[in-house]
Amino acid sequence: MQIVETTNEGLKRGYSVKITAKAISDRIESEVEKIAPQVRMPGFRPGKVPANLVKKMHGPALHSEALNAAVQESVDSLLREKALRPAIRPDVRLNDDYEEGKDAELTVELEVLPAIEVPSVDGLKLDRLVVPVTDAQVDEAVADLAKNQKSFKDAPKTRKAQDGDQLIIDFVGKVDGVAFDGGSAEDQPLEIGAGRFIPGFEEQLGGVKTGEEKTITVTFPADYPAEHLAGKDATFDITVKQVKVAGETTVDDDFAKALGLEGLEQLKGLLRGQLEQQTNGLTRTQMKRQLLDKLAGDHDFAVPPSMVAAEFEQIWAQLQQEAAKEEDPAAALKEIEDEKEDYRAIAERRVRLGLLLSEIGQSNGVTVSDQEMQMVLMQAAQQYRPEDRQRFVEFVRNDPMAAAQLRAPLFEDKVVDFLFDKAEVTEREVTREELEAAIEADDTTETKPAAKKAPAKKAPAKKEAAAEAEAKPAAKKAPAKKEAAADAEAKPAAKKAPAKKEAAAEAEAKPAAKKAPAKKEAAADAEAKPAAKKAPAKKPAAKKA
Repeated sequence: MQIVETTNEGLKRGYSVKITAKAISDRIESEVEKIAPQVRMPGFRPGKVPANLVKKMHGPALHSEALNAAVQESVDSLLREKALRPAIRPDVRLNDDYEEGKDAELTVELEVLPAIEVPSVDGLKLDRLVVPVTDAQVDEAVADLAKNQKSFKDAPKTRKAQDGDQLIIDFVGKVDGVAFDGGSAEDQPLEIGAGRFIPGFEEQLGGVKTGEEKTITVTFPADYPAEHLAGKDATFDITVKQVKVAGETTVDDDFAKALGLEGLEQLKGLLRGQLEQQTNGLTRTQMKRQLLDKLAGDHDFAVPPSMVAAEFEQIWAQLQQEAAKEEDPAAALKEIEDEKEDYRAIAERRVRLGLLLSEIGQSNGVTVSDQEMQMVLMQAAQQYRPEDRQRFVEFVRNDPMAAAQLRAPLFEDKVVDFLFDKAEVTEREVTREELEAAIEADDTTETKPAAKKAPAKKAPAKKEAAAEAEAKPAAKKAPAKKEAAADAEAKPAAKKAPAKKEAAAEAEAKPAAKKAPAKKEAAADAEAKPAAKKAPAKKPAAKKA
């Protein structure tokens, strides 16, 4: 094998690699020796077919396999010999005029990872803003829980239903006078004023009495998950079987025991823990953004353009999806288009931070164990239907790129925790409002475009989602997709309340359920997630130039 460097500009490298005809021929002969004993041919005893006949029978396949193996071995040798660390899959091309029996010439082009001087982890200083959970906040959480755990009792038959009352109803939904699948239910509870049904459904039931029959007309939202119902007018024939009124909920030990707990103190302890977990998540977000800002400010090195392009495409696709959900998609798309270069800068920052965190982790012995990876894989598989989960697991296990992307968030979190442990941390008590303000202030740094009051996107610092949006590069999805429409058609009318805001897959069974608005903002995720270093693919495909 002969190697000639053709390009060495920045992080770009190019090579011409020659594979001799003899090397390919030797591979073919070796393969013939392996398969000859298994070849069967009329007129010959098993295993006695001459090698020249074996080659005649299987020549094209043998040659193709030998050539591909030679190309793979040559590229692997090139990477080892030149000590190259590819940023993405090398582009490998076979010369146009190659013929069997001749030398093969390859053109190999790639971008390499930059040489990064690993920074010292000593002397790092961070502020930790903590929010103490007060007894008043716990009491408020208990009161909210009690409010949501309403108990209802039968009202007199003369009572006219009003906001806060619960109805037990039977209903049959029709479009163009024809009942549709999943549009009927019996003994369905509905709380007036809860806003859990599609617009206009609950409102038209105000004033009904026990035993009353009524037909209402509603229009399904244009973005309703069941496409054949979206935007359609429908009628619902409703029988009111019972009007119920909310009873008083007393917050005491009996209330806690009804929830399966030992008493009120245990309930308060659990709610306090939940509140602390929420504020701890915000605190971590604030600390991590401090850390990333310090790393970004102290390190400036060239990053592979291909990695930046891939990261930008990921951000851009998410932004476009979010913009498409807005009331005025055209205006939303125009707004993000005006900020396109800002998001490209975010992509470059994320790539640089991802590479830097990777180097810090590797140089300090941070690893992700097989057990941790297995847990992450199983958690990711839960987003798929049960019948598709194993297919997703096999896909990740057989695809190095998918496995690397799934591992990246956990690895980066462990590197961040390592840096937190090494840092000199100054703790300061603040209110939740002050903590949220600090997080929002970090979002308006020079590396992130300031949020505008326009329909394209909300303020990047999503307060409730901030804790989970810290540093999670999106995992590559397996082909196994959740087919919402298929699920919707297959589900008959359920007794479960259509009052619940359920996933699109259950939309068909619950026609009256109102779709929950999308909450995750691409802009919010963009700054908080340093790009994961992509694992180079092990089998670059040879293409004809």
